[in-house]
Amino acid sequence: MDTWGTMKRRVLRGVIAGLMLLAAMPALAAETPAELISSFRLKHGEVRVVRDATLDRIAMDQARAMAAKDDLSHDALGPFNRRVAPAGAGRAAENIAYGYDGFEKTLGQWIDSSGHRKNLLLHNASRVGIASAKNTSGKRTYWAMVIAGDYEPKPGKRKKDKEPLVAVKREAPSSSKPKSSSCHIKLLGLCI
Repeated sequence: MDTWGTMKRRVLRGVIAGLMLLAAMPALAAETPAELISSFRLKHGEVRVVRDATLDRIAMDQARAMAAKDDLSHDALGPFNRRVAPAGAGRAAENIAYGYDGFEKTLGQWIDSSGHRKNLLLHNASRVGIASAKNTSGKRTYWAMVIAGDYEPKPGKRKKDKEPLVAVKREAPSSSKPKSSSCHIKLLGLCI
C-alpha cells in the first residue's frame, strides 16, 4: 500500500510532467491576422475588425496578381476603387507588402510606416481581408490587406444619395469631393 508521502510525490511528478509537456507544445491558439490588427487598433482608440469573405477575395486577387507579375503595385490588378467596389464600403484602404512569410512581421512593417499605419487605423473600419501569395519561384511572398467600414445600403436606399463613395489606398488623398450646385463664386476655399 502507498504511503501518503509516496502519493504526493507521484502527483507532483505528474503535475511537473504535464507542465513540461505544455511548455514544449507550440501555442495552441495563435492570434489570427484580424485579431492582431484589432489589438493594434484598440490600443489606438479604434474598434475591432473581423474577417470578411468579400474583402478576403479582393485581397487574394491582388496578392496573386502581384505575385504573378512579381511586382509590388496597388495597380497590379487595376485601380483600387474599381477592385474594392464589390465590398460596398463607403470608405476603404489597402496595404501591400512583400518579403516576409509570416503575417506578424508584415504587420510590424506596416505599423512602422506612417501611410500603412494610417490605413490600419482607418476610422470606423469594421472588417478586413488579408491574403498572401508566392511568386512563381516561390521565393517571395506578396501580401495584400483591405480594410473597410460597414456595407453601404444599395443606391436609392442610402440616406445621403448625393454623397460620393470614397476609397483611399496608401497615403493617396481621395480625389472624390462632394459637388455643390449652389456655389457661384469660390473665394479662398469658401463657396459664396
